[in-house]
Amino acid sequence: MCQLNYRPLHCIIPPYVLENILQKGSSRQKEKAQYAIGLAGQMRGQRQAFTDIILKPQATQNHKNRLVYTAQNTNTLPGVLARKEGDSATGDPQVDEAYEGAGATYDLYDQIFGRNSIDNNGMDLISTIRYMKGYDNAFWNGEQMVYGEGDEDLPEEERLFNRFTIAIDIIGHELTHGITQYEANLVYQGQSGALNESFSDVFGSLVKQRVKKQTAVNADWIIGEGLFTSNVNGVGIRSMKQPGSAYNDPTLGTDPQPGHMNEYVETTRDNGGVHINSGIPNKAFYLTALEIGGYAWEKAGKIWYMTLKEKLSQTANFEQAANITYQVAGDLYGQNSLEQVAVAKAWKAVGLPIQLDKKQE
Repeated sequence: MCQLNYRPLHCIIPPYVLENILQKGSSRQKEKAQYAIGLAGQMRGQRQAFTDIILKPQATQNHKNRLVYTAQNTNTLPGVLARKEGDSATGDPQVDEAYEGAGATYDLYDQIFGRNSIDNNGMDLISTIRYMKGYDNAFWNGEQMVYGEGDEDLPEEERLFNRFTIAIDIIGHELTHGITQYEANLVYQGQSGALNESFSDVFGSLVKQRVKKQTAVNADWIIGEGLFTSNVNGVGIRSMKQPGSAYNDPTLGTDPQPGHMNEYVETTRDNGGVHINSGIPNKAFYLTALEIGGYAWEKAGKIWYMTLKEKLSQTANFEQAANITYQVAGDLYGQNSLEQVAVAKAWKAVGLPIQLDKKQE
């Protein structure tokens, strides 16, 4: 996470991964990790400008409008236009992946949840590739997506990260931070921050599953599949199915995510463990989707989307999220329905049994 003033800058690579590389990597890997960490600090001075513009309304449009730029290895945003809505593929994987990933994310929210882009008002989907030289991260800055090109600048045997457009669920994850910004606006600290991360993992995974036409039982539930090179002992950044199992690597360290409240990590790092403890609500969603069956975006996804859009407060914690998703499932599908029972069973399995007040009983 790149923590900036006023609003956080949401980075896909957690800070503890970069810190591990800084301690255990080769000299070039350490330089790149230090660079990525330092870049976050430099951005703090730019944050007021982002804050001033991100919530300015655009004229409403009812179709997706993707604009992909290249920063040409500089820090200039948005950069030089490389592909606009309706253009044919360019043959540049970074341009075309950013374009297609933004489109798949738009389509999920539009066609399944009836949402008109990030702000629900037809916001342009702006992406910039090749941000800086060999930058190892991707982020939503409050108004657009920004992608580093990974370790293309390193010798092959030292490369840890492929290009950051390679995983469509990373694109869906980061764009969902924008949707959270316009809806529940979950405070990026502690459990509300972990929920912020979890909602992004949920919908990032649903973007990938929908593109691949995978049911809940057939999906891998890995976030960031393909991002690591073959030099890394890992399958992705996180596993929603089995938190804590995504990677175990001498340089990157071990996936620290818990999947149950008994293993909840109390820490002051990572904004109170937002990338760590998000494993708990992640697993609750996975278990809900598995129990309901079929395509996870159809019912489980709708429950989580309505919760994010209409019910959560900015400071919601895990217990409140559990109770609210249970209530929303009842509102959508009926009290004691298969869907509502699935939600209750899932939260109980991660150590968060539903707590009903007298009005709900």
